[in-house]
Order: sequence, then C-alpha cells, then structure tokens
Amino acid sequence: MFGIVRPCAHRLTEGLKVEWMAHLCGLCLALRADHGQFARVVTNYDGLIVSVLTEAQAGLTEAGRRTAGPCPLRAMRTAPVARGEGARLAAAVSLVLASAKIRDHVADRDGLLARRPVAAAARRVARSWDRAGARTGRELGFDTAVLVDAVDRQTGLEALAGPGTPLLVVTEPTETATAAAFEHTAVLAGRPGNAEPLAEAGRLFGRLAHLLDAVEDQAADDASGAWNPLTATGTSREEARRLADDALHGIRLALKDAEFTDGHLAHVLLAHELRNSVDRAFGTTTCAHGAPPPAQGGAPGPYGAYNPHGGGNPYGGGPYGGGPYGGGHPHGAGPAGPAGPGGPSGPGGLPPQFGAGGPHQPKKPRGFLAGCAMFTWLFCTCQICCAKEYEGPWSRKKREGCCRDCDCGNCNCDGCDCCCPCDGC
Repeated sequence: MFGIVRPCAHRLTEGLKVEWMAHLCGLCLALRADHGQFARVVTNYDGLIVSVLTEAQAGLTEAGRRTAGPCPLRAMRTAPVARGEGARLAAAVSLVLASAKIRDHVADRDGLLARRPVAAAARRVARSWDRAGARTGRELGFDTAVLVDAVDRQTGLEALAGPGTPLLVVTEPTETATAAAFEHTAVLAGRPGNAEPLAEAGRLFGRLAHLLDAVEDQAADDASGAWNPLTATGTSREEARRLADDALHGIRLALKDAEFTDGHLAHVLLAHELRNSVDRAFGTTTCAHGAPPPAQGGAPGPYGAYNPHGGGNPYGGGPYGGGPYGGGHPHGAGPAGPAGPGGPSGPGGLPPQFGAGGPHQPKKPRGFLAGCAMFTWLFCTCQICCAKEYEGPWSRKKREGCCRDCDCGNCNCDGCDCCCPCDGC
C-alpha cells in the first residue's frame, strides 16, 4: 500500500474511519472486478480520494454501498464498501499511473528491472494495465491519454532539468494528471460548477505528491546516485517546504469554492491529513507515535516540560533526562540509549541478568521465508498497526503496534478556513 495521504485510524472518528475503509476496499474490489486479481496490487491511499470526491459531490445513495465478504486485510471481517463510477474511475487512474511508474523504473533499470527478462515482463504488464485503464476510462467518459501523455513528458523534462531549473517545471506533468482526474469527478457527480476548483485542487495535490516523494527519497537517491528533483534542480528543503505549504493553502481555498453534498471526509483527507503528510515528510509530525521529544522551556520550575504548570527542569530535559545521575534515570537508559551511562549495558548500568532482556537469551531470528510468512500473518491480522506488543517477523524482537498509543486526537480545526464545518471531526 502506498500514497501520501495515510491517515492514522486514531485521528478519524469511527464513522469517518468506516467511510475511509469503504472507499479503500471499494477501490481494491473495483480493480479486481474490472481488471482481475493481479490488478489489486496497485491499490493505493491516494487513488481512493477520487472515489471520495465523487461521492462527496453526488451524495451517498443506497446503490453506492454493498457488503463485501471477509477479507484477511480486515481481519476476516465483512464491511460496507463503496461501488459505482467513483470507485471505477479511481481504479482506472491507479492502473494507468502504476503502468507509467513501471515504465519509468524499467527505463532507469532499477533493481531486478535491470535484467532483460524481468524488464520485458514488466513492460508487458504495463501495456496491459494501460489498455485496461483506458477501456474503463472510455466507459466513464474519461480520456486516460492525458495521464499517459503527462507521464511521458516527465522523462523528457527530467533529462533537461539542471541547477537553476524551477522545481515546478519538473512537477508540472504530475500536476496535469491529477488535475484531470479530480476534475472528472465533477462530471461523474453532475456538478459542472465544481470542475474548475477541483481541477485546481488536483493540480496542487499532484504538486504535493511529487514534492513529498522527492523529499522522502532524497537521502536514498543521493546515496545511490539516482535522479532526484530537489538535488537535480538545486532546490533547498526550505524552498520545498514553502512550496508545499503554499499548495496546502491553495487546496483549502479550492475546496472552499466547490459545492459538496457531504464533504466531511474529503475535507479531513485533503485539508488535515494532507497537512500531516507534509509534516511527516519534513520531520515535523506531531502525532504521538511519530513525534519528536517534547520541547523544553517554559516558566522556571522544578519539573521541566512535564510539569503541568510549565517550567524548566534543573536536571535537563524531560522527567529523567540529564542531571546528577549521569545519563538519565538511575534505573534505566538515559538519553544516550541502553549503552549510555546509567543504561543496562553501559558504564554504571545494571548487570546483564537484570537488564532489559532478563536472564533469557534472545530468540534466534527467523529465516527469510519464515519471516515473510509471519509478516503476512501479522499484517493480515492488523497486529503491526494495533497490537500492544508483537514479535518482529524476522528479528523476533518485541515491537509495539504503530498506532497503539496514538493520542493525536481527532483533526484539529483551530483556525480552519476550509470548505466545511469541523464539528465532530
């Protein structure tokens, strides 16, 4: 599963979580119904926004939902799923863009695609997805050629880009493709007046998708020598953040100009969750399970940042950080980690038999295939996300579910000037 809008389930109310899952599963099942089982691998978090926008404008009808059977990714539970033209358009767009991504990787000779037999097979899959997406697009009145053309132009623009090239020149093809998809949701919903503002929202969403992908991949791309738009054009992360913030603001204004029957979920995804995606990419996230340590400072006082009345800590940051005990808390690891002063493995620490691992030897890691099987089980039963504690599939080390202790709350609408009221979001 991929995409830039990946909402934490704990930030959505129960009703919105059910709606979001309905669109995600609806996209997956639309891919299967129209294009076969293998096509479901292109299911992605961003593609479902097309389905969400269509339903937000047209309104939810009885025909727009059906009950799907048990699925391993839903812990073998049934669920209501979206169906109809919005889900099918999302499926067509996802297929065409995925095929273009495959061709791009083949051209770059990435990984296994450097081998001719693998590259030839990948090209056949891409051609098949192109035809399938175009067929569904024609049935919905949407010409997928605009997507293919946009992606084809991307390669040429990247080849010509260099230091000093405006970054928005490189992001333009992605902007054009997403603008066309967002705009067509107004056609499907019978809301022609929404075409222009949604095209603008789509254009800026495409810009963000390209920017955040570049930001998240820059370090790895630079290490491997791969092409990255920020590095190639000499764009700083500060300038990239400015462009991202401008795009966020533009999307909010565009949504405000569109008319929705029920735009609550679209608002949460495109106004609030998209902002969280930007914060996550630039390392400024505020969600509890991905946040940096609490900031220090405040009025003078003996309890530091954890003092409910504010105040600074004379022993350093946090309740146990720094201070007279060397590395932190006298009975555990300090800021330097388990090997630091005061930690179970560091100088002055506890004997190994009383450390974090106790007297037991660590379990032997699983092999590759056994680890893959265990990962599949953990993923299909949602333990990776929601379990209080689970055993790593390969390392067998204890892990915590990524959303187990999320206290990020629901969306924060303070100062929100978006398209819909945020009561109860």
